Amino acid sequence: MPFTLVNLKEGLEDVGSKFDGAPDLEFRLATEALDLEQSGLSYQHVPPGYRFPYGHTHKKQEEVYVVVGGSGRMKLDDEIVELKEWDAVRVPPDTWRGYEAGPGGLEIIVIGAPNLGEAPREDVEGQRDWWAD
Repeated sequence: MPFTLVNLKEGLEDVGSKFDGAPDLEFRLATEALDLEQSGLSYQHVPPGYRFPYGHTHKKQEEVYVVVGGSGRMKLDDEIVELKEWDAVRVPPDTWRGYEAGPGGLEIIVIGAPNLGEAPREDVEGQRDWWAD
C-alpha cells in the first residue's frame, strides 16, 4: 500500500491516563498506526492550566512540537518560552523539555526522528515533576 490514513482523534487509543495526570489529558500515539519507518508522531491535548506531569529528554531523537490549538508554555532546559497557535518548536537531543497549557488548553502534534523502533524507552529519560516552580 503506498499510503496509510489514520484519524488522530478517532482512530487511536488515548493513553493519557497512563501518565498519572489530569483525567482529561489526551495522548494518542500514531507512529505504529501510520507504519512510520523513519519518524514518530503523536497528538496531545493538555487541559486548561495543566502542566504535563513529566519532563523528558532523548539521547538520539529530535522532536518538533507544533501547536495546533490553544496556547501554553514550554520549558527547554532552563528557558521558558510562550506558545501560541501554529508555533513550531524544534527540540534537539539532550535537551530537557516539558509543557503546560494556557487558559484554553493546549493541542500539540509532536514529530520525532529517528523512529525509536522496538526499544523506545532506551532513548528517553523522564522525570516526574521535572518542571517545578
